[in-house]
Amino acid sequence: MRRAIISGLLAATLVPTIAQAQSGELRHDRREIRDEQRDVARDYRHGASPERIRDDRRDVRDARREYRGDWRDYRGRHPDFYRGPAWVGPRGYRWRPVTVGHRFDPVFYDRRYWIDPYRYHLRPVRGYERWVRYGRDVVLIDVRNGRVLEINNGFFF
Repeated sequence: MRRAIISGLLAATLVPTIAQAQSGELRHDRREIRDEQRDVARDYRHGASPERIRDDRRDVRDARREYRGDWRDYRGRHPDFYRGPAWVGPRGYRWRPVTVGHRFDPVFYDRRYWIDPYRYHLRPVRGYERWVRYGRDVVLIDVRNGRVLEINNGFFF
């Protein structure tokens, strides 16, 4: 009986800790990417050797790859969070695959399609950028001209 109570208390304290650790791991990975990018910028500023710059750029790439892997793990463990309501596009339009540089009409990046980047662990927006839901995809758009800056295909289930 005592063993069952102790294991129940242990499970009750570990479950919130594990959930917090998953999002903390993503925050740590983002911080690591920023630090690696700072190292590359410092190398360029101080005129480091090409080998050193190449190594630091490789570190940035590896940190991004690790972040993507951790994000995929997080997404796989929380599938209901990424299963939103059906996307309903503007009247008279239908979904077509797009690439970086594609220009959307303003009706596609209206405020009702905006996505909160913090809620879905997307990179933060700067200035005139907005994350927008487009079908099952999420695209980063410059709202001044409607150009697509980044695409996450198949983001929503």
